[in-house]
Amino acid sequence: MTERVCLVHYHEIGLKGKNRSTFENRLLANIAHALRGQTASRVKRISGHLLVEDESGFAQDSMARAIARVPGVARVSLAYRCPLDEQSYCEAAVRALGEVQTPWQSFKVHARRSSTNYEKHTLEMNQIVGAALCAAFPTKKVLMHGPDIQVIVHAVQGDVYVYADTGPGVGGLPVGTAGKVVSLFSSGFDSPVATWMVGRRGAICVPVHFSGRPMTSDSSEWLCQDLVEALAPSGIVGRMYVVPFGEKQREISLAVPQSLRVIMYRRVMFAVAERIAHMEGAKALVTGESLGQVASQTLENIAVVNEMVSLPVLRPLIGSDKQEIMRRAEELGTFEISSQDAPDCCTLFMPRRPETHARPDQVREAWGLFDHDAMIDELVGALEYVDFDQCPSYKPPRMLRARHRELLPAYE
Repeated sequence: MTERVCLVHYHEIGLKGKNRSTFENRLLANIAHALRGQTASRVKRISGHLLVEDESGFAQDSMARAIARVPGVARVSLAYRCPLDEQSYCEAAVRALGEVQTPWQSFKVHARRSSTNYEKHTLEMNQIVGAALCAAFPTKKVLMHGPDIQVIVHAVQGDVYVYADTGPGVGGLPVGTAGKVVSLFSSGFDSPVATWMVGRRGAICVPVHFSGRPMTSDSSEWLCQDLVEALAPSGIVGRMYVVPFGEKQREISLAVPQSLRVIMYRRVMFAVAERIAHMEGAKALVTGESLGQVASQTLENIAVVNEMVSLPVLRPLIGSDKQEIMRRAEELGTFEISSQDAPDCCTLFMPRRPETHARPDQVREAWGLFDHDAMIDELVGALEYVDFDQCPSYKPPRMLRARHRELLPAYE
């Protein structure tokens, strides 16, 4: 019997050594989680690939699209699985080539064997399948170099998988294989993209949003939740924290020189984010900063903010310009959400002329003008959060589990 399945290919995982199975099993679990609500009946490992079967025996394009957005997936192929029988895999090849949607004039057959004792050599399989395709598509031509379409006939573990339709995945590593990070998260374009980029490298991401509440509305918090939902297919977020920061910003603005306000805000934000990271067991902070994009993102200002924390600060967008970031946001589905205006802490009490090249001695003097330790303690004590059922490898910190039911209704 011939059935249509999703054959999942990976690249980086295949380069792993003795712990390769750990990466494969994590990817398998993440794909199974991403396909909840669809008709996938089983996800399993086969030689060098993962295989996703459908209850109906005919995997749909929507299933392949969902799998392609899971970090760790290099390509997804809608393949026909059939017995090790010439007629069966020739018929499957004709069917697979006939389903190709893009215009094509030339093709090539590439047969492979792995983990099988099939007696026919790959050259024989190429000739057998090639002859069947030439008979079925007499106006098309065989081209050994640079064909429009390549038909793969892969004999593995007692079956043959035949496909011509293959789509790119997002690549990277499975979420949950690179530890946990805390991401400073706003409703703008940059931080959701930065969060996704680190998640794509296998990290579990815990966004922290600093809201302007009570000095502004909570609209930025809702947009951040929408952004997390837009990233749901990647499965990178387990929980988002919200820090009501508006009142503390007002206190800072009254205490420090106007030009240094933004730097003081960011030092407090970094300190709070690091405290959350310690609670979560996270190993790094992530920001959406791009060098020179705004006043706080010059090398001097980055340095005086960085000295607040001992954890590494990852800046995946540091060399990107705004157009590159916005293009990536469109690909991720976050662009429209981030395009909406929402007052948040970034719009509060902004100086007319922010310092762009802060001197460490001036910054430390201004830092001593308000009780920053008490402020950080109060902000950590006022944390709110909402959990998302996206990331199967996310485990919440024990110290905060009991507070979830108390705080969640504010977001329902």
